[in-house]
Amino acid sequence: MLKKIKRNIFISLGAAGLLYLGFTIYANFDNVLLTFASFNWLLIPLLLLLSLINYFFRFLKWDYYLNLLKVRIKKIDSFSIFMSGLIMSVTPGKMGELLKSYLVKEVTKEPISKTFPVVFAERITDFVSLIIITLFGAYIFNFGREIVIGVGIFFLVVLIIISNKIIALNIIRLLEKNKILKKHLASIHNAYESSYQMLKPLPLIYMTLLSLVSWSFECLGYHIILINFKIEVSFLWAAFSYGFSIIVGAITMLPGGLGVTEGSLTFMLVRNNFPKDIAVASTFIVRVVTLWFAVLVGIFSVSLYQNRYGKITVETVSN
Repeated sequence: MLKKIKRNIFISLGAAGLLYLGFTIYANFDNVLLTFASFNWLLIPLLLLLSLINYFFRFLKWDYYLNLLKVRIKKIDSFSIFMSGLIMSVTPGKMGELLKSYLVKEVTKEPISKTFPVVFAERITDFVSLIIITLFGAYIFNFGREIVIGVGIFFLVVLIIISNKIIALNIIRLLEKNKILKKHLASIHNAYESSYQMLKPLPLIYMTLLSLVSWSFECLGYHIILINFKIEVSFLWAAFSYGFSIIVGAITMLPGGLGVTEGSLTFMLVRNNFPKDIAVASTFIVRVVTLWFAVLVGIFSVSLYQNRYGKITVETVSN
């Protein structure tokens, strides 16, 4: 498993390198270098701290869901597993974080079908919070309303289906007709029950609010970067631009939204008549202190996990 993870990370790094090279050529390589030179690099610790605070609040959400599902696990183990999952930030829609469910099984013996919906619920509440952030901006700044509303409607439909057992169970009965899925019927019902418990109104509201808090720290980091480059925009615009770019990157299902998220961040600045070199430099910096820092933290956490529990060697994840 770790060999596959390492390979995927190296592939993502290689793809990112080519993409970032393309962006620097687009914005004039020399100008981008000069822009980087003007950046106050003493801000990096602050930016990384904001990302760490984001991870901490996201951990609180992860741990809340495990408690809600009555998964008995020590806080230190829960935290170790959550942080290890960050290594999968460069997977499509971050769904590679299903690794966390495998690690929970290793520690608690709880079936994967019971806990992998936690990752799904995390993504749902992340999207809902980002939609709330961007919906205000989409109307105030008159940009991207169709995309934000479309994504919002999709997740509203998903929530309606999950929260209505009659609809959900009828869909599951249709799945039973598939010979392959029929073999995993118990796991499907187990996964649905976990999803139903986590996405009830009160847990959904609480965790969406927590997601709003957590994402606000990364939005703040992006705002600080823009201010450093003398880009005079409001926090609301920075949050809208950052949130919108994350949404667009995520719905493409590209690993970490690579290329699309960066392109969106850059486009939003250029569209507002800011220099290309500043747009590209600020995009690179915010992605390093968020996406790539998360991967680095994940690598470090996986190493610590293996020191405690031994190597992660299973190649396939099953119930």
